[in-house]
Amino acid sequence: MRGRKPKPTAQQIAEGDPRKHGVHKLEERLAAEPKPTVGLPKCPSHLKGRARAAWRFWKEELEAMDLDRRPDAMMLEGACANYARAVEADRIIARDGITVEESTINDDGEVVVLKVKKHPAVDVAARSWSLVRSFCSEFGLSPVSRTRLSIGKEGPQEDDLAALLMRPREPKKPPVTVN
Repeated sequence: MRGRKPKPTAQQIAEGDPRKHGVHKLEERLAAEPKPTVGLPKCPSHLKGRARAAWRFWKEELEAMDLDRRPDAMMLEGACANYARAVEADRIIARDGITVEESTINDDGEVVVLKVKKHPAVDVAARSWSLVRSFCSEFGLSPVSRTRLSIGKEGPQEDDLAALLMRPREPKKPPVTVN
C-alpha cells in the first residue's frame, strides 16, 4: 500500500510545518538538499515532430514556473517521447478502430476469423498517456498538481512578522509604583 508522496521541504516550511517536524529541522534538511543546476539543455536531436514541439512547449512552461532543472532533462525527454507515441497510437485507433480481427487460413485455404480482440494501439495509448500524466503531475503541469506545488511568496508583512518572531524576547520590566 502506498501513502502520499512526500511534500518538498520548501513547501513544508511555507505551509508552517504542518507535521510539526520543527522549522529548524526543516531548514537544516532544506540546506542539505542537493541544488540542481538551473536550465534545461537543448532538445535532444532524436526527438522529431510532435515530440520536439512538446519539448519546446514544456520547457517554456517549466522556465516560467522556475522548475527548469538540468537533471530533469531525461524525464522531460521521456514525457515528450511518450506524448508523441500516445498521439500516434490515438491516430491509429481512429483510423483502424478499437478492435482487430485475428484470422487464420484453414487447410482448405479459406480465411477464418478466430476472434475479435482489442487493437494493440489501445494499450500503447493507455500506457503512454499514463506516463505523460505522471510527468505532468511531478512538475505541476496539471490543475491539481499546481495547487499542491503552490508556495506562498513572502511579502513585506510576512518579513515584518518573521523579524518580530525571530528577535529575542525582551525581559519583563518591573511594575512602576507611584508613592
